[in-house]
Amino acid sequence: MLKNLILIVSVLSSLITKSQEVDDHLNSLKPKLKDSLCLKDCLLHAHWEAHARTFAMSTINEGSLKDDYAIGSGAGIGVVTKPLYGFQIGVSGFFMYNLISSNIQLLDSQANQSNRYEIGLFDIENPTNKNDLDRLEELYLKYTISKTSVTIGKLNLNTPFFNPQDGRMRPTVEEGVWMSMKESNKIGINGGWIWDVSPRSTVKWFSVANSMGVYSMGVNTDGMKSNYNTNIEGNSGIGIMNIYYHPSKNMKLNFWNAFLENVMNTAILEVNAEQSTENLKFYEGLIFLHQDAINNGGNSNQSQTYINKGAQSNAVSAQVGFKYQNTNTNVNYTHITGDGRYLMPREWGKEVFYTFLPRERNEGLGNVHAFTIKTYNQAFKKAFKTGLGYGYYILPDVKNYRLNKYGLPSYHQINLDASYNFTGFLKGLEVKCLLACKLKQGETYQNPKYIYNKVNMVNLNLIFDFKI
Repeated sequence: MLKNLILIVSVLSSLITKSQEVDDHLNSLKPKLKDSLCLKDCLLHAHWEAHARTFAMSTINEGSLKDDYAIGSGAGIGVVTKPLYGFQIGVSGFFMYNLISSNIQLLDSQANQSNRYEIGLFDIENPTNKNDLDRLEELYLKYTISKTSVTIGKLNLNTPFFNPQDGRMRPTVEEGVWMSMKESNKIGINGGWIWDVSPRSTVKWFSVANSMGVYSMGVNTDGMKSNYNTNIEGNSGIGIMNIYYHPSKNMKLNFWNAFLENVMNTAILEVNAEQSTENLKFYEGLIFLHQDAINNGGNSNQSQTYINKGAQSNAVSAQVGFKYQNTNTNVNYTHITGDGRYLMPREWGKEVFYTFLPRERNEGLGNVHAFTIKTYNQAFKKAFKTGLGYGYYILPDVKNYRLNKYGLPSYHQINLDASYNFTGFLKGLEVKCLLACKLKQGETYQNPKYIYNKVNMVNLNLIFDFKI
């Protein structure tokens, strides 16, 4: 499908180039001329983008546990037409190659667990596939009138529930209908219904229900292996609503609600504030999250359900920080109560909590106390950016299955990252690197399955992005 897309885009580009040669007067059209609202003008002044990415990753585990490495490379192209009577069309696609890798498809012989990181650069459903890795990512029709827009088709959303989670070759993308309405500078509404998902680290599209469990499913609350993939019943998608309100320029309120049909409902309230002095800017954030199971949580057979019947979870996340010149530092705390596990399919995006650090999540956990401190710095006219993050995550025991879905012990995490945006001849190229180190704090009972790719490990990343 992607090859056909690229062919269509190439032909379209060729036609537009030829039309420029024949009819150069279009380049100097005035907005009030009638033929400025023609199909030709709509295509000729479309917004084109191209993106090439090369991603090298390696994970070093404790002792004789399996280490892995991989290098992936790929490119894509996208276009969004100029509005024509309020309508726009967007289309994009991407192809990838596994340039080189270790045997990422093999289980670790001691832990009997699969690779968790490098495999995600490609297709986790078929890790031996090194060449046929392409995906149509966006294909939508958008209509805008005044301050309201409606988009239908394949989308790329960024919400607390679905987001790109840009830590692999390609992001998570969705299919559905999405509306944005800005009532004023102070209040607005976003929302829609999503019925299909193509998670990062995959090349296929799945229904919302069947996308749940494409990644590792962990265990049920009784300790038995979860088995909800393709077993979610009575679900045709997920409805998302967002209302934001800015009572002043220094305060923002955001309310989100996600109704996952016949499975669960998640509500999030976020409050952000900031205060400025001559040289300093202070900011604070507070998030409240509440989840409830709906009906049987996805299946009347509780061994095949996503969330147990009657289950709920609650969480609070807080942030305090300041910005001084080119430095941004914040301190964060998250508490997921012992009422139950905080759940959100990992296939859809990263978690919303302020304590999130790349390469680990607290999804699937309850009774969590997480502390982080992060600092960022910009230099060389903001072209060079560095970051340092430290987190301490106090989690329930790995054998407390009711509150620990993936058998993750308490841990310390240190992240170092840096990026540089080139100018001049290499303008458009960004180089990023990330080093993530996780150290065991909790009990692992000398069982390697609680250690492999979870703690006592280092994950190294080097990424080259070129965008035009």
